[in-house]
Amino acid sequence: MTAFVLIAFLTLASAAIAMSLRNLIHSALLFVFSWVGIAAFYLWAGAQFVAFAQILVYVGAVSMIVLFAVLLTRQGNPTPIESASLPRAIGALVAAGGVAGLLGGSVLSMPLDVSAAKPAAIVSVKSIGEQLMGSHAAALLIVGIILTVALLGAVVIAAQDRGNKPEDLS
Repeated sequence: MTAFVLIAFLTLASAAIAMSLRNLIHSALLFVFSWVGIAAFYLWAGAQFVAFAQILVYVGAVSMIVLFAVLLTRQGNPTPIESASLPRAIGALVAAGGVAGLLGGSVLSMPLDVSAAKPAAIVSVKSIGEQLMGSHAAALLIVGIILTVALLGAVVIAAQDRGNKPEDLS
């Protein structure tokens, strides 16, 4: 139980700090820590394959795409972000309360008697890998292509925006 509380605290703390920062690069790096925390939770729960997929997909691929997109689309003089106002804070609290209410209601409506639950089927990491590289290999490749096209699109958009400014022509 101590490991779960520590993992949950570090994951939620890094996500909360990432949301409060104004620097996008620092926020993206802190979100990497929260994604590692989610992977640690999966390891703690005994879902090794999901944990390693979390590391590969989110910590590896998505975080790099986010960082590249932020770095490639940054403008020289960013517009200042206005400070948090009271209506924004109230809206955020209402949204957070709604999500917390839905999650709490879902958890409380589930039966807590685990003895009546069916035992889970034992699936090895090898069989999941064979499924992904066998019948689902095309879908895996298509996802990789879509992520690559998204990154290239960000580069093209950033290049077009910079080329229209007079100070970039000299």
